[in-house]
Amino acid sequence: MAKSGLLVIISAPSGTGKSTLCKKLIKDFPDACYSVSVTTRNLRRGEIEGKDYFFVSKSEFKQKIKRGEFAEWALVHGYYYGTPKDFLERNLLKGKDVILDIDVRGALKLKKRYPEAVSIFLAPPSFSELERRLRGRMKNNEATIKKRLTNARWELGRIRNYDYLVINDRLVDAFRQLKCIVIAEKNRIEKSKEKIQKLDLL
Repeated sequence: MAKSGLLVIISAPSGTGKSTLCKKLIKDFPDACYSVSVTTRNLRRGEIEGKDYFFVSKSEFKQKIKRGEFAEWALVHGYYYGTPKDFLERNLLKGKDVILDIDVRGALKLKKRYPEAVSIFLAPPSFSELERRLRGRMKNNEATIKKRLTNARWELGRIRNYDYLVINDRLVDAFRQLKCIVIAEKNRIEKSKEKIQKLDLL
């Protein structure tokens, strides 16, 4: 299936600023859209159904798996998360760039299914800084912090499976790097056949 849009996968350990940076990317690229994941976790304060996630029960999620509605799905921190396949492929065929904010397990599955996707790993400047950020979140208890730090070590060990690495030491610098990657990928020769034809160079 030919896809003209750019598929951008962004992964990071909890507390790295992934959601904030993804939202900034969407604002700067008017032809891009954000892929809203489906999850079985509870709605958090400030989140909006259909904008941040689609919230469903575990039984509903499993029915969606059986119907083949996900491009990928994974069990993360005790909850299920999945990427709606129809939304993804419909927008790529329209020529829209799709930004995905997904965990490492889901990203690796998606990269196998869509090898042309651009994968970016967003990392903290150090593991100690990641722990500091997680502990700075008042909503996280000690058990949750330890679980997320353990998961983070596993996730950081998968950096080599990604196309790019961006260190989020300063948000403004990390965003500039992310934006440069997207611009460069959108202008790769294989993505620019229409531009070449319009220039009448061949």
